[in-house]
Amino acid sequence: MTKRKILIVDDHPILRKGLTLLINQEPDLVVCAEAENAQMALESLETVVPDMAIVDISLPGIDGIELIKELRLRHRDMPVLVVSMHDETLYAERSLRAGARGYIMKQEALEKVLVAIRKVLEGEIFVSDRITTKMLEKFVSVEGVNQTASPIDLLSNRELTVFRLIGQGNKTRQIAERLHLSVKTVESYRAHIKEKLKLGDGTDLLKYAIQWVQSSP
Repeated sequence: MTKRKILIVDDHPILRKGLTLLINQEPDLVVCAEAENAQMALESLETVVPDMAIVDISLPGIDGIELIKELRLRHRDMPVLVVSMHDETLYAERSLRAGARGYIMKQEALEKVLVAIRKVLEGEIFVSDRITTKMLEKFVSVEGVNQTASPIDLLSNRELTVFRLIGQGNKTRQIAERLHLSVKTVESYRAHIKEKLKLGDGTDLLKYAIQWVQSSP
């Protein structure tokens, strides 16, 4: 039996190894490469040709959303499944728009992760019933506008990443180092976030971000 090859991209070694063990126990699947960041993932594609990639959202430097876009540019036929700890109601649709074929949270049972992997390999889209309902509601709403949309939906993918890191207590310089950006660029993102969320100053931004992180699943 020819095994389907999978690339895993996750910056947490324990979670990466756990996924690898889970997948390698299956008779028809095998992990062909692991990477802890986007750069390593892209470099691995020079020596291996995976049948699919499993990507986390939170990665140092280039985040998961941007990596999905890059993978789609380089290997259009290679499907991507996002396996992440982050709230699916916020990131699933963004991931699909970037080119992913599925989104599943790490809290799900291992058996469900395997179901998601196989569905994506078969060319299907995998999301939870909750996300399917949310996307259908948005589709049928008046003029395509979701009247209950959160202000957070106004943020770009990168702004959302910066906002989440602020809420986790990171200072501007720490965010810059994690995302491999200049301090000035992070400050620019902070300004855009305050404007979009109609926040007065940095203190308001910090309070809002902390409350949002604490209330997120």
